[in-house]
Amino acid sequence: MNGLKLHILGCYSATPRTNTNPTAQVLEIKNHLFLIDCGEGTQVQLRKQKIKFSRIKHVFISHLHGDHFFGLPGLVSTFRLLGREAPLHIYGPKGIKDAVVLMLKVGSAWTNYPLVFHELTSDTSELIFEDDKVEVHTIPLQHRVYTNGFLFKEKLGDRKLNINTVLDYDIDKSYYNIIKKGKDVTSESGELIPNEKLTFDPPPPKSYAFCSDTSYQESIIPLIQNADVLYHESTFLDQHKKLATETGHSTAKQAATIAKKAGVKHLILGHYSTRYNGLKAFQEEAREVFEQVELAEDGKEFVF
Repeated sequence: MNGLKLHILGCYSATPRTNTNPTAQVLEIKNHLFLIDCGEGTQVQLRKQKIKFSRIKHVFISHLHGDHFFGLPGLVSTFRLLGREAPLHIYGPKGIKDAVVLMLKVGSAWTNYPLVFHELTSDTSELIFEDDKVEVHTIPLQHRVYTNGFLFKEKLGDRKLNINTVLDYDIDKSYYNIIKKGKDVTSESGELIPNEKLTFDPPPPKSYAFCSDTSYQESIIPLIQNADVLYHESTFLDQHKKLATETGHSTAKQAATIAKKAGVKHLILGHYSTRYNGLKAFQEEAREVFEQVELAEDGKEFVF
């Protein structure tokens, strides 16, 4: 799949309810399925959205409040029951290993697959995952406990063959991969053919910024500058701005302000307080500041 696909498993704050779930989402990017946060009910939501458990190899936990990671021990255990063999990498604050391992230990249920913890302590952004297609950086946030958001960035892909021109020059197929890597080639007649004649630019790499629980914090703006998509918590409406400050959360309007100042293309709101009867007011308030606003809802999928 080209581009980004985001599955919202849960997007409400605090406790699970009959029809709402705490934070969890799956990002599809460059053939990866990244699980981001893992509140209670994540397993059920994964099944409802028909997401294959076996494709999840990396889990990113923003902070150690229960509504963001209490589903993780259960998911780890279920992987064991399903006969998983592939390693599971878990990225989260220091202490997450102790929490998960203790649950497994008291139940005498250690995994039969490698469980690899990457504990985070830095207060500055750091690269925590990288392969040939994607890199992931932390976004230090300001909450009541140590918290990170995560920036997922595609790497620039191969150039695209201008197949008509390639055929005109009668270039052997064995050179195609070299050409896609940006190299010039020499034709059968000895003519050096510049790469720009043979290829088109690759699609611009996409990026997704996940900003979990945080107060309004302009220091994150340089880290998420020009992101294609920003998910930013919006626990409260503007009428409860004072409460947002006191609890280390943000309002919908504050999330929109961050989006505007960072120059992102799309903003997704989430982590709504359950004190409100509906979500429309969140979008309305945010759109007073930033136009491209979407509302996360449990079970919703976004494709960018």
